[in-house]
Amino acid sequence: MTSPWLAGVDGCPAGWIVAFMRPEGDEVRIRILRRFTDVLAAPEAPAIVAVDMPIGLPEATGLGGRAAENAVRPLLGARQSSVFSVPARAAIFAADYREACGVALATSDPPRAVSKQLYMIAPKIREVDAALRDDPAFAGRVFEVHPEVAFWRLNGEQSLSEPKKVKGKCYEPGLALRRRLLAAAGCPAADMAPPRGAGPDDLLDALACAAIARRIHAGQAVPFPNPPPRDAYGLIMAIWA
Repeated sequence: MTSPWLAGVDGCPAGWIVAFMRPEGDEVRIRILRRFTDVLAAPEAPAIVAVDMPIGLPEATGLGGRAAENAVRPLLGARQSSVFSVPARAAIFAADYREACGVALATSDPPRAVSKQLYMIAPKIREVDAALRDDPAFAGRVFEVHPEVAFWRLNGEQSLSEPKKVKGKCYEPGLALRRRLLAAAGCPAADMAPPRGAGPDDLLDALACAAIARRIHAGQAVPFPNPPPRDAYGLIMAIWA
């Protein structure tokens, strides 16, 4: 019997970059897809989709966002700034940045506005959220992951010494470190060029997500926090690694 496909997914300028892999072996397919639902409907029919995007949105937040963000930040050392604080659901669905900040301030304790970086990905958060709420069966296949937490796991549970970007530009020593970790984990395609519409860091992040999809499929991944809470729609709010 042929083993199923798994998918590691990261947002990119052209939409979503997807690394389809088997649970074992070197077979890999890298593809750019416009919509998150295209990942779920892909011919590979991935049994597990590990996506770098918040899943499960709280009605209100405390210090540092959700419990998921607070659970993984201490693991990442200097890389912990890559974990954005996720605000309340109403802030993610606000009409514009100003409204989002106002809602976030009113639904957080202590009051905190939405970061610009997080607001930039709000459309993609809404896209994933809509897909999972429209078809509850997807929720059993789709897991939230975070590339830096994935690389922490691949690096023997040690935070990485090099960033992947410096001043908004790809930083080759950091990319090289991540390629080595992926190769050591048996993850193929770490040295290939990214497809048009994605950057080198996007490709490595998608592959790292796929590495965690393999761990989830094998029953080796754990959620942060554990046990994880759920949002008002029953979606699990946890980062898996």
